[in-house]
Amino acid sequence: MVGDRHAPVLLIPDIAVPRDERRNREGDHVQQGQQLPLSAVRPLTPCHSRSGHLVLEGMTNSEQTSVLITGGNKGLGLETARRLGEQGWTIFLGSRDEGRGRAAADKLADGGANVVMVPLDVTSDESVTDAVRLVREHTDRLDVLINNAGAPGKVTAPVDTTVDEIHSVYDTNVYGPVRVTHAFLPLLQAADHPRVVMVSSAAGSFAVVTDPRQAVSKMHELAYTSSKAALNMITIRYAQAIPQVRFNCITPGEVANHKFTATDMNNHTGQLTVTEGTDPIVELALSDAGGPTGTFTDRLGPVAW
Repeated sequence: MVGDRHAPVLLIPDIAVPRDERRNREGDHVQQGQQLPLSAVRPLTPCHSRSGHLVLEGMTNSEQTSVLITGGNKGLGLETARRLGEQGWTIFLGSRDEGRGRAAADKLADGGANVVMVPLDVTSDESVTDAVRLVREHTDRLDVLINNAGAPGKVTAPVDTTVDEIHSVYDTNVYGPVRVTHAFLPLLQAADHPRVVMVSSAAGSFAVVTDPRQAVSKMHELAYTSSKAALNMITIRYAQAIPQVRFNCITPGEVANHKFTATDMNNHTGQLTVTEGTDPIVELALSDAGGPTGTFTDRLGPVAW
């Protein structure tokens, strides 16, 4: 728990930002409303291999497990990429900021990962379409999709919240996962047992928000918490409607212990490391064909809706 000395900062399980914060997408620092120009989307480039060789442009890989991670250039996304890269997976690293994405991809490659940086703005139909094209030039299927990109918004009190603010948060946290999932669903369905992991939040749980022992119950805002509740419902509906793809959502914390992960999004006020926070993401990504679907978990187990 954080004391009154942090009064200018509003806390929820995985977000703590000043009231006047204007930038923010998990994994990317951008000005709100900024668009990724098409000119920034470069032609397909070779990716790094674990042996240090390059995978040739247009080469498909039918053996390695593949994953696309949105908002992958830092925080939970980057750590997930590192951990799955250590498993020998092909990492498609989505990043709205191309420069930061390439720097993150280089860092992963230096550690031995097979990684392709994918310019990807989840709020843009054009960017998502370009991302599908690029991934298809490397593989004919996608085993795992991790919808990690997220936006906290301005954390405005309900009395001052406008529709525009809610829309900007929903565009990343709700419409973004739908936009990306819809576009990549054909590649997912081509895999043997595809998985989709939605990075949600305990702040999207009705049970958590209505628990007076949880910090978020005293954090009065509309955009972020409701967007994560919507994402949880979307995950369930996908799981029910598309049984051949396993859809699950996670929160990067320990709800029972009132702990969350320290990331840039919450000014590193969390009690858990980014590795601990990615435990449920990695567990679901690595799950086999008999794994769960339609669940909401943290690193300790199931979380109440």
